[in-house]
Amino acid sequence: MTRRPAVAMTSEGADTATSIYDFEAARLTGGIIGLDEYRGKVLLIVNTASECGFTPQYAGLESLHRRFKDQGLVVLGFPCNQFGGQEPGDAEAIGQFCEANYGVSFPLFAKVDVNGANAHPLFVFLKHKATGILGTEAIKWNFTKFLVSRDGETITRYASATTPEELLPAVAKACGG
Repeated sequence: MTRRPAVAMTSEGADTATSIYDFEAARLTGGIIGLDEYRGKVLLIVNTASECGFTPQYAGLESLHRRFKDQGLVVLGFPCNQFGGQEPGDAEAIGQFCEANYGVSFPLFAKVDVNGANAHPLFVFLKHKATGILGTEAIKWNFTKFLVSRDGETITRYASATTPEELLPAVAKACGG
């Protein structure tokens, strides 16, 4: 398979993307990965934070990841400090917190902005493809979730208050079960 070049790390790159596979992101542990590495997988992309009232959702996200990984689900966590400064730590602190408190084994990425001029282009794309209430694109808080089908194009958005457990039917369906 020939790998398409990833879209540049600018908000403008989101305008030319045709699927999430056109993006790349920095891993929490270092290095860049093209999201085309997840081609053919069902993805649950979440903006996360370690000091949020929704932080216990890490446990449910990990449970979904483990339950459906053999059916092709991958949870992708993107720490974000834009909502109340609830992700103040550096990459090492975030990784240690997630592993020690929730046993997180799904991929975590470097801290990103999800709104504003410095928003990661992946989130610009996701917000445009799956708008929120009344058609708004802005992400309202931590733990907003985007379920992406195996084609990398079909995207459904879920609010922060929607728990991973509530996503079970949608994830099972997306994974073919």
